Amino acid sequence: MQKNVFKKSMALMLCLTLLVTAFSFVGTALSADVEFKITNPYETVDWESWDNFRLSLHNHSWVSDGRDNFKDMVERHYELGYDALAMTDHGTVDYGWIGEVNRVDLLETVLALKRKSSEKPYGLTPERYEEITTGVGRNGRPMIRIPYGIEQNPTSLNNAHVNSWFVDYGNAILGGTSDYETPIKEVNKLGGVSVINHPGEYTGAKKENNPDKAYDSSYAYKIDKFANLLIKYHTCIGIDVNSKNDGRTKNDRKLWDILLQKVVPTGRNVFAIGSSDAHSLSAIDTGWVIAVMPENTVENIKTALLTGTFFAGSRHIKNSKELAILSAEVGRDLGKEWEANPEAPEPVVTGIFVDEAEDTIRIEAVNAETIHWIADGKVIAVGNEIDLDDYADQVGCYVRAEIFGDGGILYSQPFILEHDNAPKEGGVKGFFDFGNLLAMIRKFILTLFAPIIK
Repeated sequence: MQKNVFKKSMALMLCLTLLVTAFSFVGTALSADVEFKITNPYETVDWESWDNFRLSLHNHSWVSDGRDNFKDMVERHYELGYDALAMTDHGTVDYGWIGEVNRVDLLETVLALKRKSSEKPYGLTPERYEEITTGVGRNGRPMIRIPYGIEQNPTSLNNAHVNSWFVDYGNAILGGTSDYETPIKEVNKLGGVSVINHPGEYTGAKKENNPDKAYDSSYAYKIDKFANLLIKYHTCIGIDVNSKNDGRTKNDRKLWDILLQKVVPTGRNVFAIGSSDAHSLSAIDTGWVIAVMPENTVENIKTALLTGTFFAGSRHIKNSKELAILSAEVGRDLGKEWEANPEAPEPVVTGIFVDEAEDTIRIEAVNAETIHWIADGKVIAVGNEIDLDDYADQVGCYVRAEIFGDGGILYSQPFILEHDNAPKEGGVKGFFDFGNLLAMIRKFILTLFAPIIK
């Protein structure tokens, strides 16, 4: 009797084992059979002939609240090897670099509260401008001006700041609290390019030292506000994900991932920039953008920003969770705050290759200690190549890469994924932007007092 029971038990266990094995096999087979359509933002890049160009997209001088003169900011960028520079003083469009540069009388009272100097901001002499824009002293490699740079909404302190370039909008326009939409809409209408600056400043996520608490459900309104703007205005390319020393933006890579999950299913990507937001010479080169282009022209820079053929870069990481993951990958403790080794070369991407037949994405880079891949806010793979078939149950509508080395970090733009299991719905429902209401009230007040102001 006991022998019979034992035999039956063994037979049952064997059947269960076979069933588990079979289901595992079927699960693996199903995973491997997923068909991916991969939209590669770098698809147009000719990695053999195009070059990497270093851009600085967010900087300030005496024109607004910077600590150094306009010409000195330009000269320092040239000295550091930048290929293109945008001066983006608050509420003041950059109309040129020669002679006495633009200073807006209407904003004098406001900006005087921020300004570090009462001296007049001066630009370059015509002769020096010619030298810089033709590469004198740099083996003929010029630094060009990105036209009409400005940080919008100067009177809202660090709330609702938007950078824009390429079109003349925002000069002497005061802007206001929570009103992101007005500048983004107007720049979009004129055919310019904009980006949401250091969002953690507005959302308050910069105060969250616990990354798990940042951008939880209590941030729902502000997350939907950004998602709504990105869906409505395609020339607002995305957000600043690593600014200055990352103190304000340390949780904004998490915001980026959340926005991607909301926005990508509606049919557009969300790009990320890195910036120094330099208000002094010493702050220059803490963050940057690497644009991959056939040559260094204003039109090519605009195209790169709109299509995503660029990387965000930084020398700083202040997110403890991210650093714990990177520490495990590189085999050394990076601490709770990390600053790149100034003596170490930065990571440089030399090629990105997508094989849809094999469902793989490969990144070739130098000076990189680790490359990891993020989907839906989680690191799912480590290495220079990802086979999406191996992670079919972990990817949603995108995957992006972070390329880390001792000399800095680069953030790739997201690769959009279409497959049967990808989320089909995104966007925001029933959203009302209270910033628009505040903008209407402000406009009414300014109109009412316009005769007195004049």
